[in-house]
Amino acid sequence: MNSSVGIVAIGRNEGARLEACLESVVGRVGAVVYVDSGSSDGSVEMARGRGVEVVELDMSKPFTAARARNAGAARLKEVAPDVDFVHFLDGDCVVVDGWLDAAVEALRADAELAVVCGWRRERDPDASVYNLICDIEWQAPAGITDACGGDAMMRMDRFEAVGGFDESLIAGEEPELCVRLRARGWKILRVAMTMTLHDAAMFRWRQWWLRSKRAGYAYALVNRVSEGAIWGREVRSILIYCAALPAVALGLALTVSPWAALLLLLPVVSIFRVRARARADGMSSRAAGAWAWSCIVAKLPAMFGLVNYYADRLRGTRRKLIEYKS
Repeated sequence: MNSSVGIVAIGRNEGARLEACLESVVGRVGAVVYVDSGSSDGSVEMARGRGVEVVELDMSKPFTAARARNAGAARLKEVAPDVDFVHFLDGDCVVVDGWLDAAVEALRADAELAVVCGWRRERDPDASVYNLICDIEWQAPAGITDACGGDAMMRMDRFEAVGGFDESLIAGEEPELCVRLRARGWKILRVAMTMTLHDAAMFRWRQWWLRSKRAGYAYALVNRVSEGAIWGREVRSILIYCAALPAVALGLALTVSPWAALLLLLPVVSIFRVRARARADGMSSRAAGAWAWSCIVAKLPAMFGLVNYYADRLRGTRRKLIEYKS
């Protein structure tokens, strides 16, 4: 058992997914805290029945995953004050055998590391093309990196030193936290090892659309909050594909030649280029096609996310969490 590690899992109405998540860590670490955000499926009772410390968030206040994680870390500090490392975990993920030991070993081997993560993989990537896209997305290069995702182990003292997650962010809170950690001279490491199995449970086009829209909103929001430290390239790419390119094509078609409208086919060319690179990297034909399609077409819902963000900023309003799961 890794008594120096504490788990903070967050979720709402995850049902069997949460049960599997808790089974993968209970009895293997010093303490487990589950933060519930208004579940109605018995998640709270199930977690308590397994001896897990439960925090029930006050849902009358604006909810963000960042707020849930901060609340879980605070409670973990109360129930297990000697814990050195906190592992954040989404309630739809299962920790694979061997990961916790590997993460602790990596952190103990390098005092400059503040965060260690591995590869999140989809539990059933063949269940839908959307699950497959997620599985490919999770496979970022190993080594020293700029950011982690929702599953990661952190040094508790470093996490506290930068004030935890920014609770105002409805998405992208992990990369933003990593910006502040790196500003202190600390490092983030991605180990070449599967860390968790995730269940995206995406089977409908609308789920993919909402997830992509949320990404666009997060890109704009976190880029501003981080003062341009991250996601500037992503914002510019969305604006070029979805605003600048159509405007230029239309303008030239009306003033120079109707043939200029062919510029609108450039995204299609980009899809073929991304697919070719993916195939060269060893992806199957199906996976490469799905990935290429998603990389380019997802810019459209992401553009809606950007527009929503800028509109909210002009109005001085705060958007609720954009969820893709039912």
